[in-house]
Amino acid sequence: MGMTTGWTTKLRRFVEARLSPEGELGLHMTVGVALMLVAIVVFHEIAEAVMGMAQITVIDLQVAQWFNQHAVPWITSCLLVVTHLHGVIGAITLATLLGWYLHRKGATYWLFTLVITMPGVMFLNLLLKYIFVRARPSFDAPILQTALSTYSFPSGHTATSTALYGLLGAYLICQTAPGAWGKRIAIALAAFLMAALVGFSRIYLGAHYLSDVLAAMAESYGWLAICIAGVSTLRRRRHIRQTT
Repeated sequence: MGMTTGWTTKLRRFVEARLSPEGELGLHMTVGVALMLVAIVVFHEIAEAVMGMAQITVIDLQVAQWFNQHAVPWITSCLLVVTHLHGVIGAITLATLLGWYLHRKGATYWLFTLVITMPGVMFLNLLLKYIFVRARPSFDAPILQTALSTYSFPSGHTATSTALYGLLGAYLICQTAPGAWGKRIAIALAAFLMAALVGFSRIYLGAHYLSDVLAAMAESYGWLAICIAGVSTLRRRRHIRQTT
């Protein structure tokens, strides 16, 4: 009986520590790990469906062919700007500008998060491309004339933009007043829509399939969640050591 009570007490203390907003391995790390695990599950399900030639691959082809056949010139021009702005050079430029902004604000830990998030998601995406080696969509009359030398799954443009705008959104949310839920939701929605716009541009232009974009967003959100949680843990640990 005493052993059972002791085990229950230890379990209760462990759960309370994981849900504590103040602890160095508390609620922030629990949420980060939970979001990462959800992202891994979503990515796995998409990847398994794609590699198994499940129904999603049929939808991929239908969506790709529909946009290729119904392209509107002015929309194409706008989405070409979006997609080129978020290529490798564009992503590095935008990340540099965000880094400069965070430096000016004195947000050292957020700057460190950016430094590990962006190169990390680029490397992870490239690694996944060579693991799954999925061919790009092909058309008789492609909208995007530039030859694409890398593989299709998952989308690199989408992964980097999701990480970039997700991190910016997280930073801005943390700067808002605790009770300003309307503003926080608006920021989160704007960050999501910016990443979704980049993903849509890749589908519309025929550079990627729908599943490439969905998998890239899941991959990127999972990586971003663990990066933010990890740096937050580092910050809390240093703060605790300095105050003890």
